[in-house]
Amino acid sequence: MSKTSSARSLTEGPIGRGLLMFSLPILAGNIAQSLNGSVNAIWVGKFLGEAALTATANANNIMFFLIGSVFGIGMAATILIGQSIGAKDLPQARRVMGTSATFFIGLSAVIAVAGWFLSHRLLLAMGTPAESLPMADAYLKVIFLAMPMLYAFAFITAALRGAGDSRTPFRFLLLAVLLDIVFNPLFIFGLGPFPELGVAGSAWATFFSQALALAGLLLYLRNKRHMLWLGRKDAHLLKIDTEILKALIAKGVPMGAQMVLISLAMIMMISMVNSYGVETASAYGAAMQLWTYVQMPAMAIGAACSSMAAQNVGAGNWQRVGATARTGVLFNFLLTGALIAPIILFDRSTLALFLPAASSALEIGRHLNHIAVWSFLFFGVTFVLSGVVRSTGAVVAPLIILAVAMWGIRVPFAKWLQPALGADAIWWSFPVSAFCSMLMIMAYYRWGNWRSATMLHKPEQDTLATPAEVGSCPPSPVADTNA
Repeated sequence: MSKTSSARSLTEGPIGRGLLMFSLPILAGNIAQSLNGSVNAIWVGKFLGEAALTATANANNIMFFLIGSVFGIGMAATILIGQSIGAKDLPQARRVMGTSATFFIGLSAVIAVAGWFLSHRLLLAMGTPAESLPMADAYLKVIFLAMPMLYAFAFITAALRGAGDSRTPFRFLLLAVLLDIVFNPLFIFGLGPFPELGVAGSAWATFFSQALALAGLLLYLRNKRHMLWLGRKDAHLLKIDTEILKALIAKGVPMGAQMVLISLAMIMMISMVNSYGVETASAYGAAMQLWTYVQMPAMAIGAACSSMAAQNVGAGNWQRVGATARTGVLFNFLLTGALIAPIILFDRSTLALFLPAASSALEIGRHLNHIAVWSFLFFGVTFVLSGVVRSTGAVVAPLIILAVAMWGIRVPFAKWLQPALGADAIWWSFPVSAFCSMLMIMAYYRWGNWRSATMLHKPEQDTLATPAEVGSCPPSPVADTNA
């Protein structure tokens, strides 16, 4: 691999140190994104009121659903790229990059167009409070316009991580966050030459920050002649490879379905919360801002474990795959547990960042947070082990486990126990379902047949011309990954 590729092998060296160093940029990126969301929520909640905060919370749940609908294609591409890098098959990695980019970004554009016309109906179906509905609709329509850029940025950064590069994605993610933080007050309040757009201004800030960051990332990859960069001479790689497309769909749809199930469950939960009024809904929205920080270590470690495991699966190094899973679970308990304690101890002060000081929603938020925040310890174990299992191509079992946890436990628990427990049934459904999900994935990791799964059963064997600076990485076919 070239010195300009910014990628590195995750198949050698100390696992603990390698996993930590690879996950730190991912964690830092998650922190930056969460800070960005929190700053935006402060602007909206503090200065535009509870109805505006409820509007963005409802709209963002739909945004997460739309991202989840194509998330699996990007994850499948990441795993294929990671396995190809581990097997030292760079031409294969570039074929995956081209096919998945064409399919993934094209599909995201279709979803964005459809979402623009359906936004109002979707918000109505969620039971968005009437006082928040117009603001939520204005906000969501702009978010739909930004979807192709959000998808493209997320896909490229995930592909880079599959190649062992977590630093470049962090740099440009940080750029997007800083731009968003700067643009938000400008568009919300109409400072200087910018128009006053209210809640919709926060969405326009996301639009322009993502556009500029994506353009910068593409220029960077082009100028560095990154091994995954596809220029005009590589246009033929953008043509759909049917074998790769089959793998992307067969493996990506179940992974995407997991995100869709989570997003639908979130929509169902917030619909239940909405029935208790704006105060409870805004308290839930504020608590969710805190939860994003609690789940960040697990998500970063899980993403790092997935990339590391995929490369080692490609290299046939199963001992390192198992050690990666064990190390990831340990890191999750240490880091997630270290965040939960201060979140509980200082919850009044942190929740007050997103809610007016005199709001009765503040006490509601404290109460639900004390019950639900512990679920993220269990969530972290599930996230890490699911990432390792999926790195081989075993994607159906994690989907079934998630479906049972979300729709067989969480939603029914929250719905059926409300007559007896009231809103507490919603809050308790989080730790109960998360604990059950953890037990199920641990059992599958221990006794399941995920090690015999494959991504590409009949991988392409031909070699393709690659940039001169990456020619030192000889092609080697990605054979069955159960070797």
